[in-house]
Amino acid sequence: MTFIKTVLHSAGILALAGSLSLCAAGQKAAAPARAHASAWARARTLVHKMTLREKIEELHGTPTRGHFRHIVGIPRLGIPELRLANGCVGVGPADDRPQKPATALPASIALAAAWSPRLARQYGVLMGAEARDLNYGMLEGPDINIARVPQNGRTFEAYGEDPFLDARIAVPVVEGVQSQHVIAEVKHYDANNQETDRFQINEIIPLRALHEIYLPAFKATVEQAHVAAVMCAYPRINGTFNCQNPYLLKDTLWGRWHFHGFVTSDFGATHSTVRSALNGLDVEMPNGHFFGKPLYAAVKAGKVPISVINHMLEARFSTMIRFGLFNHPPVPRPIPVRRDAAIALHIAEQGMVLLKNSGDILPLQGSQIHSLALIGPYAVRAMTGGGGSSHVVPIITVKPLAGLRALAPHAHIVFNNGSNPAQAARIARAAQIAIVMVGDHETEGHDHPISLIDGQNALIRAVAAANPRTIVVMKSGSAILMPWLQQVPAVLEAWYPGEEDGAAVAAVLFGKVNPSGKLPLTFPRTLAQLPAHTPAQYPGVPVPGAHSARLPFFHYLHQRMVPMQVHYSEGVFVGYRYYDARHEKPLFPFGFGLSYTAFAFHHLHVARSILTAGSAKTLRVSFDVTNTGHRAGAEVAQLYLGYPSSAQLPEPPRQLRGFKKVFLAPGQTRRVTLSVPVRLLRAWNPASHSWQPLYGYYRVLAGGSSAHLPLRATVWLRKK
Repeated sequence: MTFIKTVLHSAGILALAGSLSLCAAGQKAAAPARAHASAWARARTLVHKMTLREKIEELHGTPTRGHFRHIVGIPRLGIPELRLANGCVGVGPADDRPQKPATALPASIALAAAWSPRLARQYGVLMGAEARDLNYGMLEGPDINIARVPQNGRTFEAYGEDPFLDARIAVPVVEGVQSQHVIAEVKHYDANNQETDRFQINEIIPLRALHEIYLPAFKATVEQAHVAAVMCAYPRINGTFNCQNPYLLKDTLWGRWHFHGFVTSDFGATHSTVRSALNGLDVEMPNGHFFGKPLYAAVKAGKVPISVINHMLEARFSTMIRFGLFNHPPVPRPIPVRRDAAIALHIAEQGMVLLKNSGDILPLQGSQIHSLALIGPYAVRAMTGGGGSSHVVPIITVKPLAGLRALAPHAHIVFNNGSNPAQAARIARAAQIAIVMVGDHETEGHDHPISLIDGQNALIRAVAAANPRTIVVMKSGSAILMPWLQQVPAVLEAWYPGEEDGAAVAAVLFGKVNPSGKLPLTFPRTLAQLPAHTPAQYPGVPVPGAHSARLPFFHYLHQRMVPMQVHYSEGVFVGYRYYDARHEKPLFPFGFGLSYTAFAFHHLHVARSILTAGSAKTLRVSFDVTNTGHRAGAEVAQLYLGYPSSAQLPEPPRQLRGFKKVFLAPGQTRRVTLSVPVRLLRAWNPASHSWQPLYGYYRVLAGGSSAHLPLRATVWLRKK
């Protein structure tokens, strides 16, 4: 038993935690401070009353009748069951068959494209509220992994390639979910950046890249949003599986960050009994292959101290108590369908990115259109979301045709699914406007090409050749190559719009909504242009000398797999950092997005040109943004810093360090002020295993995208 003092920063007061049991390996940081002490004490009392068999039963999922997201309760002690649901883009697969319908929100990548922490919180509140309405106490989400490679099959369910943007969206999503007394679980910790060989890859990641690119969003959700649960991921990092990785769990999550929740494994990501228990894993999912009978035997043999078992249980029980799941468990009730659909619609509209608009062909004027051709495989139905564990069964759907008819009621609309390009071209030739809806369908379990498949490129070329007024609506979960870009005047990236697909896309095409989304990841010109473009970088190569073996964690699949390794040799040069460092021009840069109006930036002012390391002060930057066009609209004002670079710690030319979305009437000017804490002016030094201030001159850059930064200044960071 150890007595620990902790500072409760969020309450602004000093609080003393009571005497709290820690894991025997000494590893988990302090248990909760005063705000959590009563919950922890109650949990400890319950654990003291449990038999060893009861304790073991509570440390793993218990699949029943084909259900996999369920931890049983203990009625005699008043310990309730814990029912989980997936929750990246709405309430997804859970401990129910058939899956319960819920609001199918726009894909998480669309939320990131809105660049709005306010909308992110609404997104989280809606998911949390619906989870509770559907009788679930915990959401497996959000997914906050970095989009290292756009081919990743789960890019759609996370927030893009930049760790700063990722954190700024993830924190309010978690806060929103947990405001509804539902446990949020950030995943997949850490670097679950590809689906190809995810079960057997060993990711060789430099420690600097790990701390500067792949860990910051997790750190922010722990320290700022106080996330209650973390899901450890499938891959190995630098030789050790995530769910038994002492550097990630014991040293970083519990040690450096002082995490106060509990850790569960991804489904089948547990690989050991003793090592996992001693290094910080609390719950094995979906079953007890390692944390069932083997853990019971390990305790009996003295390999796992009972104090470790007790702490694992106390961590989860105290969290459930704090969230009211003991005293006020969820009660099923109807979802407010129309209210939540309106929120989903608004987020979908705000996240759409206008990539091209030659000759101002958009917005369309409904009163002036007499004939319209709606063509393509993604014009057939609403694109409500990706597949896999994030799949949501939508309560309602608005199809593309219905959305267009609502805003162009007098137009003659001819529909064609695009399966025959020649036929589609004939239809397009006879129409005033041709709208081609194409896209992809990402899903957990495999990666995807970022080229359009099933003849969609040929379809676009055929329609564009037949009708010069062809508009392409892209419904994708990631970046897409566009070899036909010069042949069409307009491209709208709609992502996966969710259940309100038809209404949201039509609202932007017809100018009911002025597009204001910005890309949260770079769109490359070719695959060869990607930062990870060699087989060793992606998808990986076999471990030298390794042979295929049956992996124990998916023992029921009876598959033999060859161990693979992936080299993150690009280091911190991920996404736009790589393109900028190589002076390469992508198809569309990070942060890019057009509007139906225009914006200008001027009058940059840096409040303090000399900063001192270790001070509590901030780099305060202000500038004006003016709407110089004739329509009301929103611009995302973006602030980047160029850090001092050296051979020992090379830096990209610029990194996002602030943004603000501003809504402006025609001719209106607003002063935008953004602040960067001095503590962010540093880099991770692998030699000292710590953050190191970078002294010298910093470039301050502001504008409307990573490639359009007209405002420039410099500041100096000194030691004293």
